[in-house]
Amino acid sequence: MSTSALLLAVALWIGPGPSMVRARAGTLVHSPVLFGLPRLGPAGGPDPLAVASSLDVLAVCLGAGMAVSTAAAATAASAPPKLGAVLRRAADLLALGSDPGVAWSISPDLQTDSVDAQIDSLLRLARRSASSGAALADGVAELADQSRHDAAQAATAAAERAGVLIAGPLGLCFLPAFVCLGIVPVVAGLAGDVLQSGLL
Repeated sequence: MSTSALLLAVALWIGPGPSMVRARAGTLVHSPVLFGLPRLGPAGGPDPLAVASSLDVLAVCLGAGMAVSTAAAATAASAPPKLGAVLRRAADLLALGSDPGVAWSISPDLQTDSVDAQIDSLLRLARRSASSGAALADGVAELADQSRHDAAQAATAAAERAGVLIAGPLGLCFLPAFVCLGIVPVVAGLAGDVLQSGLL
């Protein structure tokens, strides 16, 4: 008992202090390689649901009775960069009293081909709503649902594509082992029996 207590005291005296252990644990957690395995972090691309959540915020603001320019300005603060720029421009133009058809058009500094499909749909919906008087909040909520649905389908397609891509290397590793361990011994055994029987 006293030997184990003495060894514990020596280990605590020689070992690193709590701050060193915490610092080492912090660098271990934030290191790119954790226990020899690559760290799994968020994907390098943009968040596929960011546009949908921003459209939800815009729909809630409009449904609460906010003016369109105020709702667009409030949403632009937390929106992805492209959508934020479009909403900020529309909010500024609407606050200045511009025509909604002009405010909800693609700005000249944005390339027409660089505008996402969801942003283009929002701009068309807002222009149509301004000219026809249709409720914008319901249309924006439907756009958010469609954007979430598109993101879910893209994730499903990526998962199915990954399953197909994983099957190739697995087949290349498994098939030779199956042939060597499963088929070759059976063929060799049958060939030995056939050769000993004198049929050939």
